[in-house]
Amino acid sequence: MRGEPANEPASLKNQFEFGVGIFILPPMSSSRLQARRATLEDIEALRGLWEMMRYPIAELEKQLTDFQVVADSEGKVVGSVGFRSAQRQGQIHSEAFSDFSFAERARPVLWERIQSLCNNHGVARLWTHDASPFWTRNGFQPATPANLEKLPEQWDRTKPNWLTLQLKDENAMASLDKEFAMFVASEKQRSEYALGQAKTLKTVATAIALLIAFGILAAAVFVFLSRKTGSLSP
Repeated sequence: MRGEPANEPASLKNQFEFGVGIFILPPMSSSRLQARRATLEDIEALRGLWEMMRYPIAELEKQLTDFQVVADSEGKVVGSVGFRSAQRQGQIHSEAFSDFSFAERARPVLWERIQSLCNNHGVARLWTHDASPFWTRNGFQPATPANLEKLPEQWDRTKPNWLTLQLKDENAMASLDKEFAMFVASEKQRSEYALGQAKTLKTVATAIALLIAFGILAAAVFVFLSRKTGSLSP
């Protein structure tokens, strides 16, 4: 039996095993990608992505702050997606990648970023027109007529093929919104009442101050005239 060479360093074997491991890994892992909000410094990269996808560049430039970008370890933007919210609803739109071979690794990073934005904005339901299987694997389903009633009108309910995902109990959130609106209205009414009371007290205080000032002035005039009359008397 031929045994393993006694003098072979263990590190060589490990290098061989890790070498095989590295060989089968994809050239870019999602752990090397980072998602963040787009800035003015990203505008040229975004224009290139939008042009490649034939998106309306001039229109999207006005929505720059709505875009999230994903960059590689060198800071190069390799993908982007738009996110906007209204009425507790969020929309994912205008997805683009410099190379769609990156898409499957970049989407999970962008998805994590979008979920964080949804939490920050109190979004109860998400919408998208993107037909990528990634979204359906993450719970998006074709919107029903009842779902479409919740879609903000400015996003065009008449467009076909909307996909949607409920994130939170919309009825509960609507109830909370209603209660909060009632609380705000009540506080506003209370503040207005308190302000009115303060104005009334100020008016009364001003009137009293004027009466006191008038009384002091009248007393001073009386004393002055009394002294003057006294000095003229024989």
